Amino acid sequence: MAASASSAINLSIKPSHTSLSWQTHLSSTSALAVSPLSGHRQYPRFVIYAVGDKPTVLVAEKLGEAGVNLLKEFADVDCSYNLTPEELCNKISLCDALIVRSGTKVSREVFESSGGRLKVVGRAGVGIDNVDLAAATEHGCLVVNAPTANTVAAAEHGIALLTAMARNVAQADASVKAGKWLRNKYVGVSLVGKTLAVMSFGKVGSEVARRAKGLGMHVIAHDPYAPADRARAIGVELVSFDKAISSADFISLHMPLTPATNKVLNDETFSKMKKGVRIVNVARGGVIDEDALVRALDAGIVAQAALDVFTVEPPKDSKLVQHENVTATPHLGASTMEAQEGVAIEIAEAVVGALNGELAATAVNAPMVPAEVLSELKPFVALAEKLGRLAVQLVAGGSGVKSVKVTYGSARGPDDLDTRLLRAMITKGLIEPISSSFVNLVNADFTAKQRGLRIAEQRSLLNGSPESPLEFIQVQISSVESKFASALSDSGEIRVEGRVKDGIPHLTKVGSFEVDVSLEGSIILCRQVDQPGMIGKVGSILSEGNVNVSFMSVGRVAPRKHAVMAIGVDDQPSKEILKRIGEIPAVEEFVYLKI
Repeated sequence: MAASASSAINLSIKPSHTSLSWQTHLSSTSALAVSPLSGHRQYPRFVIYAVGDKPTVLVAEKLGEAGVNLLKEFADVDCSYNLTPEELCNKISLCDALIVRSGTKVSREVFESSGGRLKVVGRAGVGIDNVDLAAATEHGCLVVNAPTANTVAAAEHGIALLTAMARNVAQADASVKAGKWLRNKYVGVSLVGKTLAVMSFGKVGSEVARRAKGLGMHVIAHDPYAPADRARAIGVELVSFDKAISSADFISLHMPLTPATNKVLNDETFSKMKKGVRIVNVARGGVIDEDALVRALDAGIVAQAALDVFTVEPPKDSKLVQHENVTATPHLGASTMEAQEGVAIEIAEAVVGALNGELAATAVNAPMVPAEVLSELKPFVALAEKLGRLAVQLVAGGSGVKSVKVTYGSARGPDDLDTRLLRAMITKGLIEPISSSFVNLVNADFTAKQRGLRIAEQRSLLNGSPESPLEFIQVQISSVESKFASALSDSGEIRVEGRVKDGIPHLTKVGSFEVDVSLEGSIILCRQVDQPGMIGKVGSILSEGNVNVSFMSVGRVAPRKHAVMAIGVDDQPSKEILKRIGEIPAVEEFVYLKI
C-alpha cells in the first residue's frame, strides 16, 4: 500500500457531470436544451425545456385544486379520470408527464406506448406499487412521489383509531343505532399510564408518539435507524423489537411493507405479546398475517385491533373485518381535506421541477448512467449493495446505525475513481431492507441524511495497474452491537469486505476472519472450534433439509483454534435446520443472512 486518502462524505449530492446523462425525448415540434451549470466535478443542474408549446401533463386521478392550478401555470393540463388501460396507452404518447394516485397502473405498456415522450411520472402519495420502476428507468422516465404531505393526517387517524378502540366507540355506536343500550358490554380501558409501542419511528410514528404522550401514555419505539436523541427529546425510549412487542399494552404499526416486514406480526410474534394487547395499523396491510391475527383475537392474546389497511383492498369475505373485536376503516389515513391539498401541491411541485430538469429529492428511480461507466463498475455496483445488505443484517436489534465507513482499495487516484454510484448502492443496501425508501443515484445522500446516517469514504491507494477500477470494498458500521460477534473487528466495528472475482461479487472478510464465498443466494456464517469434520456435519444437516450449498469457505486464526465458516446456500433453510446447526457442540454462534 502506497498511501491512504480519507475524507468524510458531504451528504449533499455532488456527482461528476461526466458520469451522468439524462436521456429524454421530446416531440418532433420541440427543441431540447440540456445544460450543466458550471463547476468541475460538481452536480450539474440540467435544464430541459421545450421551445414552442408548453409541456402536457396528464392527471389521471382526482388531484386537489391547488395542485392542478400550480401545474396550469407551467403546462397544459389534461384531467382525464377513470381511464381504461387501453385509453391511457392511447393518450400517453401526447404527454410529457403523468400524475396518478394508487388506482392507475403505470405498466411497461404505458411507457412503451409513450414513444419516448413521457419524461416524468408523479405518484400523488407514498407507495409506488402501481408504477413499473424498471420500465420507467429503461425508458429514461423519472418517477417522483409525495411522501411528506399526509404525515399529520395519518398520525391523527392512528390516534383516532387508538382512542375509538379503547372505548369501543364503533361497536357501541352500531349497538345504539340498532336500538340497544348495552352500557355494561362496552366498558373500555383507559390510556393513561399504559405503554404504547410505536413500531417504526419515522415521520408518522414520531407524530403518533407525540400525541400519545399528550394522552398520558408511556411510549417506547422500535426503529434501528431512529436517532436516539430525537426520541429522547419527546420522551420516547428506543428498544429492541422483542422488547417492544412483549412489554406493550398497545402497539401502533408504522413500518413500510418490505420483504423484511411482510407478515412481521404472525403466530410467533403474537405469542410473545402481553395477553390482552391492542393493535393499531395505519401503515400497510401486509405487515400483519391476517389469519394469525384472527387466531390471536379468538384466543384472547389480542383483545382488540383497529385497522385502516389490509392485505387485499377492499377486503372481501374477511373474517378479520367481521370480527366483533375489530374496528375497520377503508384506508382513510391520508383522507383529510388538508392532506389531499398538501399532496396535490407536493406532487405538482415535484413534477414541474422534474420537467425543468431538477433532480428531485423525492425521485424513486435514477437517471440513466453512461454505458461505459456502468459497464466498468457493474460488478462492483452489485458487490457494494450486497455488502451493505450483509452489514446491516449483522446489526443487533435496538442498535441504531449512524456511522458507516467505506474503504475502496484501488490503484487509481481519487480523481480517476468516481465512487458516487458505489456509495449510493451501499446506502441502498443499508437502508432498503428495513425501509420503504427507494434509494438510487439521485436520492442516496439525501435519504442517508434524513435518517441521520453518516457515511465516510476512504480510499486506500494500492500499488499496481489502474486497469481495474477497484481491488476491494470494505464496509464498517461503528457504535453498534452485532448479532454475530465474530463480525466485529479488533476495534469493535462490524466489518465486511468483498472483491470481484471473474465478474462475480465475493465476500472475502468478516471481522478479522478471511473467507471466500460467492455473494449469490444467501449466506450462513458459523463461528466454531476448528476441528476435523465440521464441514461435513454442517453440510450433512443442510443436505437433509434439501438446501443446496453453492460455496463453502473457512477462515481461521490458527489451527485447532477458532474459525469462521461461510456457507453460500441457494435455498432458505427452515428454522429446524438452522436450530440443528446451532446445536452442534463445536458451533459457538451462527447467523443466516439474506443477500
